[in-house]
Amino acid sequence: MIGQLAEFIYERLAGSLREQGYSAHEVDAVLGLAPQRLGDIPKRLAAVRAFAALPEAASLAAANKRVGNILKKVSPGETAKVDASLLKESAEVALNAALAGVKPKADAAFERGDYAASLQALAALKGPVDEFFDHVMVNVDDATLRTNRLGLLAILHAAMNRVADLSKLST
Repeated sequence: MIGQLAEFIYERLAGSLREQGYSAHEVDAVLGLAPQRLGDIPKRLAAVRAFAALPEAASLAAANKRVGNILKKVSPGETAKVDASLLKESAEVALNAALAGVKPKADAAFERGDYAASLQALAALKGPVDEFFDHVMVNVDDATLRTNRLGLLAILHAAMNRVADLSKLST
């Protein structure tokens, strides 16, 4: 019953937000996470709109969608952790380093409610994410290496989807 009520509220809210001029992609990205604080939704929508205007947005949204699809195939027991000593390819080392530098900034901005700054911090990951997908095979035969790479992607996915489900911005 409570789930049905929440679904009804979010459906009505989505319609209202689209009537206010937000795109379906923007609304779906924010409401897809079902934020518990409805008062945060306008700030999240503004942050998503600002992020979508960045040159890095389309590439990161597409990468986020790809990461989500890869992670759907992972068993729930595999956790989001990375052993840096197992990073072999320069592109995965670079992504791990970029994430280590960007994620604390994005997390701090998110915690203080500055959703736009949180998403803008993530824009710096475009190059390392593109390089990773251009040069690293995630699903390799070596289970330890594969699990480590999936852990790196899980951390990336979690960081990219705190404010909104950025994959919804991918066309």
